[in-house]
Amino acid sequence: MTLADTSLHARSNAQSTSISATTTRDPRLDFFRGIAMFIILIAHVPSNWLTLWIPARFGFSDATETFVFCSGMASAIAFGRVFRERGVFMGTARVGFRVWQVYWAHIALFFAIAATMAWLNTVLPDGRNYVSQLNLHPFFNRTQENLMGLLTLTYVPNYFDILPMYLVILAMMPIFIALAQVNFALAAAASVGLWFAVQLFGWSLPAEPWSERSWFFNPFAWQLVFFTGFAWMSGWLPAPPRSRALFALAVTIILITLPFAYFRLYNTFPVFLEWRRDWSFLINKSNFGILRYVHFLATAYVAWMLVGPRGERLLTKGMSTTLSRIWNVVLSVIMKVGQQSLAVFIASMFFARILGVIFDIIGRTWMNMALVNAFGFTVIIGVAYGAAWFKSQPWKTKRSEK
Repeated sequence: MTLADTSLHARSNAQSTSISATTTRDPRLDFFRGIAMFIILIAHVPSNWLTLWIPARFGFSDATETFVFCSGMASAIAFGRVFRERGVFMGTARVGFRVWQVYWAHIALFFAIAATMAWLNTVLPDGRNYVSQLNLHPFFNRTQENLMGLLTLTYVPNYFDILPMYLVILAMMPIFIALAQVNFALAAAASVGLWFAVQLFGWSLPAEPWSERSWFFNPFAWQLVFFTGFAWMSGWLPAPPRSRALFALAVTIILITLPFAYFRLYNTFPVFLEWRRDWSFLINKSNFGILRYVHFLATAYVAWMLVGPRGERLLTKGMSTTLSRIWNVVLSVIMKVGQQSLAVFIASMFFARILGVIFDIIGRTWMNMALVNAFGFTVIIGVAYGAAWFKSQPWKTKRSEK
């Protein structure tokens, strides 16, 4: 089976590619999405020293771009076959069901965290206000008003903004697929045009009823990176050529970006800090500034080149037997986490707050940091394997006769 769902958009043989799949997962997709899940956990633990070493500290793009891009690729796999074989109506129904799942995952995550933070305020004697840390007092102070806002996604606190962004982009998918069935150029123009509309006209969604604050992750802008991944995995875009010149260009972009992104450098040299202030719209995270897109494409190309065709360099060819076994275990764990990204993401967002509380209690020494982060990694790994076990529906398997 090839990895391209070319039926969504007719193309000539010269234009065809094999980077996409309708039913087969690409190991590179699971690997990089798994890495992103670990980074997302680290990034959301309050005052976690490891955040000084995540990719976001060294470039304009970060694990969010990786997560959204890979989600676009995974969506092409998960939904492409339904649109191809059952048509737009049934494909839209399939997407709608996923939107429904993500919506209730968002609601459940909010209540789980809000209730836990409120409980911690009452049981911990150190006087820390965990409700205030997430700015949840508006919800508790005006629950009746904000409960409706929560359910209609017009009240979206900053910590809870990734899943709403994701479900809005998912809801756009049938429109883009329908446009691509006519001509891929229409879908591409719609995606790029919507991104430009955000930059020029400030299109956004309201995040709270009492102010003009909008969603931190603007789905009308972030759809660009999602549908870039979707288009590549669907076979609408050809795989980039494997070129030393392009690789050198991508590395150069990453290196040039470094002094403008790494806080130790731009705080040391005022010229870089002034540039960030004057040209902040180019790297704005909420509206997905264009240099974030350029930086992400550069890092994605470097990673794509380094892992080799079909991710062959991820394999253990040339390693000693012991190292090979260790790496195979590590690789399988990372890929399992990537395969169960929704369950892992929800667990990460919840347990990140718990890990922060543990830090508050035991202190933030290097040893504690290592132990607590290792505990967090263990939790999300357990969630990944647990989610996979439940999805396998083991209760339907007949017991083997002894």
